[in-house]
Amino acid sequence: MVSPGPESIKLIMPNKTNAESAAPPAAAQPPESFEQAMAELAQLVTQMESGQLPLEASVAAYARGSELVRYCAAQLEKVESQVKVLEGEMLKPFSADGEDDV
Repeated sequence: MVSPGPESIKLIMPNKTNAESAAPPAAAQPPESFEQAMAELAQLVTQMESGQLPLEASVAAYARGSELVRYCAAQLEKVESQVKVLEGEMLKPFSADGEDDV
């Protein structure tokens, strides 16, 4: 039996695509700000919705997106705590039409 040569291996192994190189690294740095995290999250969603990412890149994008969502949620919780302190724990209901609900 003859073992396969390098030519047959090249045919079996997929080439990396542009979509794979655009995928986030497995251990990405934390975002610098809430706004940066939201922008990166929007970009990941766009890439994933396009359907052009290979499976491994989709999983990596999903993992990074999950990290970004947790970061954003933590940032929002911090801000909510700060607002509660500033408002003396008395948050006022928000009225979409601009009228006070008092």
